Amino acid sequence: MNRKIVFYLLGKILCIEAVLMLLPMAYSIVYAEKSVIAFAITIIFSLGLGFLLTVINKPKDKTFFAKEGFVIVALSWITLSVVGALPFVISGAIPNFIDAFFETVSGFTTTGATILSGEQIEAMGKGLLFWRSFTHWVGGMGILVLVMAIVPTESGRSIHIVRAEMPGPIVGKLVPKLKSTAKILYLIYIFLTVLEVVLLLAGGMNLYESLVHSFGTAGTGGFGVRADSIGSYSPYIQWVIAIFMLIFGVNFNIYYLILVRKIRTAFKSEELWCYLGIVVVAVSLITYNIYHLFGSFWEAVRQSAFQVASIISTTGYSTADFNLWPGLSKGILFILMFIGACAGSTAGGIKISRIVLLFKRIRANLKHMLHPRGAEAVRFEGKGVEAETLNGVMVYFALYFFCFVIIFFILLFEPFGFETNISAVAACFNNVGPGLSKVGPIGNYDIYSPFAKLVLSFAMLLGRLEIYPLILLFSPTSWLKRRKIKSR
Repeated sequence: MNRKIVFYLLGKILCIEAVLMLLPMAYSIVYAEKSVIAFAITIIFSLGLGFLLTVINKPKDKTFFAKEGFVIVALSWITLSVVGALPFVISGAIPNFIDAFFETVSGFTTTGATILSGEQIEAMGKGLLFWRSFTHWVGGMGILVLVMAIVPTESGRSIHIVRAEMPGPIVGKLVPKLKSTAKILYLIYIFLTVLEVVLLLAGGMNLYESLVHSFGTAGTGGFGVRADSIGSYSPYIQWVIAIFMLIFGVNFNIYYLILVRKIRTAFKSEELWCYLGIVVVAVSLITYNIYHLFGSFWEAVRQSAFQVASIISTTGYSTADFNLWPGLSKGILFILMFIGACAGSTAGGIKISRIVLLFKRIRANLKHMLHPRGAEAVRFEGKGVEAETLNGVMVYFALYFFCFVIIFFILLFEPFGFETNISAVAACFNNVGPGLSKVGPIGNYDIYSPFAKLVLSFAMLLGRLEIYPLILLFSPTSWLKRRKIKSR
C-alpha cells in the first residue's frame, strides 16, 4: 500500500471540498443567514487539514494500483461526508452529528433519504439547502472524477480510481487519456444540468429552486426545498424533471457517441433499449392500476411516469404518496428500486447491464445443460463478454445479496415492521431515498435509532461505491506495504 499517495490525494480532496462550499456560503451571505459562520469554520478546517495532509504526505512515488484506488475512493467518501456534515451541526440546523452525517452521506451518495420533516426542510436556510442539494451534484459523477478533471493527473494508473468510483460492471476510457475522459464526462454533465436549469426557468421556477432541483436531478439524488417534494409544482415542471431523471439514468457513453456523431452506434445500445423498455412497461402497468384514483387518463400517466422515472433512476423525488397506491403499483416500484438505471450513469441500483448479463449467463448455462458439447458465448452490446467480467457480475450479485441480508437483519431489531424495514434497506442500499410505509414519500428516517442510522449510512456508501471499496478499506491486508520487486 502506497499510504502517502492515499493521504496526499485525500488532502487535495478536502481542499476541493472547501472550495465547493464557497457556493452555498455565498447564498448564506446574500440572504444574511447565520450559517455563514458555520461554512466559514468548516472551510477553514477543511483547507487546513487538507493542506496539512498534502504537505506531510507528499509522495516521491506517485504510482498506485487497484488496491490504492479502492482505498482512496472509500476513505475519501467517508471523509467528505464527515466534513460535509459540519455546517449542519455548527449552525444548529441538525445539531445531532449522526443525523447530520446521515443527511450528508445521503447527499453525496445521491440517495435522498432524509431525517428531516417537511417543516424542517422549509425552515432551513437557503445556503444550507443549497449545500444539501449540491452534494448530490458533486457525488453524482464522482468527486474523484472531478479531481482528475481539474487537477494534474497523479498517475497513469488513475483508471483504478475511476473503476472504483464509477457505477457499473465495465468501466473504460472514452478517449486514450483518462484526464480527457474525466473532462468530457463533466462537460456533458454540466451541459445537461444547465439545460435543465434553463427549462425550469422557462416554466416559472426561480433561479435558486431551478439550481437546487437540477442538482438533485443530475445527481439522481432527490433533495428538494418543499415539504411535498415536487407535488406542488406545475405539470410542466414535473414533466421536465421526470424526463431529465430518465436522461441522467442513461449511460454517459451514449451521449459521448452522439457528441462525436456516432448516432447509429449510440442507438444500437442493448442496455439503453432495455432501460427504456422497462420504463414503458412499468408506466403502462401502473397507469392502468391507478387510473381509478385520478379519474383522468393523462393525470394517471403523468403521476405514473414521474414515479417510475424517479425510482428507476434512483432519484427519489415524488409528486404523490405512492404508499396509498394499490399493491401492484407499489410492488412494481419496489422492484424498480433494485433494478436501477444504466451503468455509467449517475443512478444507483444493481444496474440494467448486470441484470442483462445475469439472464444471458443463465440462458447460456441452461443451453449448455441441454447440449453439453455446445458452447455459446455471452454477447452484450454486440461484443463477446469475457469470462472474467461474467464472474465479476456473479460475485457482485452474491455480495449484494449477502450485504442486503445482513443490513436487513440488523434493522429487524427496530420496531417498525417488515415493510418499513425492508424498503428502508432497499431504498438506502440502492440509493433511492424514499421507501414504503413509515419511510415513504411523506415520511423520513428520523424514526430510526442512532445505530440504525449509521448502519443505513454505511448501506448508502456500499450502494454508491458498489461494495468493493468499503470492504477493501476495512481489510487489514489492504494496508500492508507493497513489496518492491527488484529488477535483475
